[in-house]
Amino acid sequence: MSSNATSWSCTITLRMGFDKNVKPTTVPFGRTITNRSEVEVWLRRAQAAILNPDVPSSSFHTKTIEELRNMKNTMKFSRNVVCVLIEDPDATDLSFYDLPGLIQNEEADTVALVKSLAEHYTKKGNTIILTTIPMSDDMENQQSMTLARDADPNGKRTIGVLTKPDTLGTGAINQRRRWVEIIEGRSDNHKLRHGFYCVRLPDDVERTQRISRTESQRRAAEYFDTTSPWKDVTDRSRFGIPGFVSDVSRLLIQLIEEALPRLREDVDKLLASCIRNLDALPPPLANDPQIEVLERVNAFCDAFKSFVNGSHEDKRLAQRNRALYAIFKRDIRGTAPDFRPFDKPEEYVSHNDSDRASEVDGLMACEEYGPTACEEYDTMACEEECVPIACEEYVPQACIERNLEEHVPHDDSEGDPEENFPLDDIEGEMTLTQRDPGVKVMGIYDIRRVIAEAIGWELPNNVPYQAKANLIAEFTKLWVAPSERCLAAINDVLGEVINDLISIHFGRFRVLEDYVGNLIRIQVDTCKVHVKDVVRTALDLESTPYYTQNTHYFQTLREKWLAHYKTIRTRRVYCLDAPYSSVETPEAKALRSLAEAGYPNIRVSDLARLLPPDSFEEELVVMADVRAYYQLAHKRVIDHIPFTIEHGLHHVLAKQLSQSLITSLLTDVASGPNFSERMNELVSEDPSIAQKRTMLSMRKRRLSDIHRILTTFSNST
Repeated sequence: MSSNATSWSCTITLRMGFDKNVKPTTVPFGRTITNRSEVEVWLRRAQAAILNPDVPSSSFHTKTIEELRNMKNTMKFSRNVVCVLIEDPDATDLSFYDLPGLIQNEEADTVALVKSLAEHYTKKGNTIILTTIPMSDDMENQQSMTLARDADPNGKRTIGVLTKPDTLGTGAINQRRRWVEIIEGRSDNHKLRHGFYCVRLPDDVERTQRISRTESQRRAAEYFDTTSPWKDVTDRSRFGIPGFVSDVSRLLIQLIEEALPRLREDVDKLLASCIRNLDALPPPLANDPQIEVLERVNAFCDAFKSFVNGSHEDKRLAQRNRALYAIFKRDIRGTAPDFRPFDKPEEYVSHNDSDRASEVDGLMACEEYGPTACEEYDTMACEEECVPIACEEYVPQACIERNLEEHVPHDDSEGDPEENFPLDDIEGEMTLTQRDPGVKVMGIYDIRRVIAEAIGWELPNNVPYQAKANLIAEFTKLWVAPSERCLAAINDVLGEVINDLISIHFGRFRVLEDYVGNLIRIQVDTCKVHVKDVVRTALDLESTPYYTQNTHYFQTLREKWLAHYKTIRTRRVYCLDAPYSSVETPEAKALRSLAEAGYPNIRVSDLARLLPPDSFEEELVVMADVRAYYQLAHKRVIDHIPFTIEHGLHHVLAKQLSQSLITSLLTDVASGPNFSERMNELVSEDPSIAQKRTMLSMRKRRLSDIHRILTTFSNST
């Protein structure tokens, strides 16, 4: 009930919070009622609509009371609610729930439903519990009193209302006496902190006569003042509606005063939460739509350029791409030719791990040749990308497999022969499992066969260039797959960055995000096609002719690899069974003697020139030429492909994106009626956001009003 009105009216709604779709809804029921006499029939219609959820509620608007009584297959109870709003300038501002009476003689589910409804509404701490008890019933059988005590053990919120006193006949002397004791608070078994009130409501005849509220209260007062034993009770405020309303009002005020601090705290929290949610929403559009669109496009393009250049605070694009290029470098290194200058190459592997060399007796040439050779190797490694000369020893695979477990400490995950190093590992970090599966192990006879297959009309002692070209093609063709994998991964990273930037810069406006996002992705796809062709062209550059102008570097590599292959063919093999000896190695001794004789700066690789001619000299030269060219060419490609991708994809996209987007916007507008209208359409706000902002703004105003009222009320009490 609300007194905020100039005339009486009644509005009925149905709160369907427990329908079959489990979606709470509030449905208006009928028109606003201005005639009090129509309230009863409209309430019965609303009740019937609640109890028949499968029937459209509008079908009950015209039913008569008789038709409603004759309806069949109607539910007896429902959790859904009939809401009645009465606006009356003479009414007391009050909200109350009229619950169904507790029952016993029904199905168990129905009894439980009614009981759960009562428990649900009475457990609220800011609710006054009015237990209505017909005086024609026995007080001891009133289950409502039990529920009230359970919900309000201290009785701070419970009031007893006794109804139908006129149903007690003159002969019910003992019943009347017990009820008087209860009203006067003298009953030991039935006491309430706020006591009991006795009211007489209009009977069926009086309701038919449609008597006024004033007349109804007059007749009730006359009844209590003239009828025994009620007329003999001293506290007259316990009889009739006016006294009951007055005392209930005082109780309400008391509860409100007690709840004020908590209410203010709750309102403050709700208001703060509402303001936070409102601030989290984008503010209403302030700029001209045309300016807004262009500013967002420019901001997007600037942000993407900073991503590409690595100057943005989010380094994701640069860092993830660098990681992918490192993987690409590893994959290209894995395509190095696996030349083993032995008759049976499968029986030999390289084992040049310096950490293991210190633990495996006699395995490494670092220990065999002493610190001088190691120092020489380290210096050369810095200059020439780790070309193994003196510090690599090739040992039989079977020997390693037989002795590793005896001499090398390891757990279950170590010591696997597959962890031995490739013969031509250029940086000392690659394992056999990192070698590209397409790389073939080639021994000295395999190289001789390649030469023989390439011979045409060459004169004797002339190795065909085609033999070297065929061997070079074996590793350059393996560069295609790593390049494609790298480009695909780069494209995935670019897609993630683009999608995030689109969401950041255009996500506020759904239409703009969809439209501009589509334009951006089209441009990205175009650049992806372009860079794929550019990468393919870059790889084609590594096909015939196999050429370099860096001849000095190539010659240096060739000499060192040739010396390396010659040396390891003639060096004696050290197996793991050989005892460790700290005696100076022959090579180290020779270098020391030459230095003492006035020939300093001689390397172990230079000693290879003193070796006698090898019957496989041509094959060793081919190995050295191809291996040297790989080392030179792979350095080109591990830089050239990343630069090609960066400039052919990211930089091209960053350069073209702004012009492409603006051109597309103008072209789209040119085909439409009006530039301004199109811009308005693009920045039209998501209806859900606008609706949420309106809802939060209204809620903020209501909470602010409540906060002000509570503050005023607190100051006045």
